[in-house]
Amino acid sequence: MNQALLDKPTKTQYSEHEAAEELGISVQQLRTMIRSHIVETDEELNNVAVASFRPSDLLVLKILTGLKLSPMLPG
Repeated sequence: MNQALLDKPTKTQYSEHEAAEELGISVQQLRTMIRSHIVETDEELNNVAVASFRPSDLLVLKILTGLKLSPMLPG
């Protein structure tokens, strides 16, 4: 997992730009990923731009990117 996600437990909302940055992808790549995996219609996609993302959303998006996640250490 991106260490930045683990180091920022107090951040509860991410903008589209912040989410893309945390995931290490461009905003366009984020939008493409959302279009491919999450929304079903273009109308739904139009609402994503104003949405905010939670840390759990970033975790799901990270999994969808196909990047390896580091195992979490106990404790």
